[in-house]
Amino acid sequence: MTLKIEKKIIGYSVVTDSTEAAPAPAQHSAEIHQLGEPLSRPDKLVGNTYKIKTPVTDHALYITINDVVMNEGTPQEHRRPFEIFINSKNMEHFQWIVALTRVMSAVFRKGGDITFLVEELQSVFDPKGGYFKKGGKYIPSLVAEIGEVLREHLHEIGMLKRAEHGEDQKAFLEAKRQEYAERQAKGTDKTGDTGFPPGATLCAKCSTQAVIKMDGCLTCLNCGDSKCG
Repeated sequence: MTLKIEKKIIGYSVVTDSTEAAPAPAQHSAEIHQLGEPLSRPDKLVGNTYKIKTPVTDHALYITINDVVMNEGTPQEHRRPFEIFINSKNMEHFQWIVALTRVMSAVFRKGGDITFLVEELQSVFDPKGGYFKKGGKYIPSLVAEIGEVLREHLHEIGMLKRAEHGEDQKAFLEAKRQEYAERQAKGTDKTGDTGFPPGATLCAKCSTQAVIKMDGCLTCLNCGDSKCG
């Protein structure tokens, strides 16, 4: 490296192996800040395996999420994800799935809050278009489906709380479903394979094809979202 001398030289000295050289003023070592202590892998882990079958893959995907038990034997004992594996007979997506699971496992092991991964994965959209699951739930991509599995697992171990309807909203939904059931019994309405009336549109809140127009108001029969408040 070439250094430009800006001042007049008034002396010099020879640096040998026994002489400690002063560090160059223009050079600084980068400091690495750890977000948390990485978790070490124990000999035994507990976990769940989830099977998903999608229209975009010929074979089912088997997603295994293993958890590490934190503060075992204390009142603060809880589970948190430590690693994730995805297996399938379909080799078409093998390369990026291996890369994704390795990155996710690395994030798990760093510790801290990992719930943000759910939203990040669910916001990935396939340019070829998504698909509807059984029940009318719209999934924008295969990556988003993996995010759905991760969210379900975090619900399972208590890291995420399930969204529950209030009593008033439960009563409202039950009344609307009962009204549609009565219409169906009279033959005026039919229910499709999704469990909701044919022609129901996609709900922007819960991504389920369950929005119908009732009494002049667009209402979701799945989550209760209504344009009329």
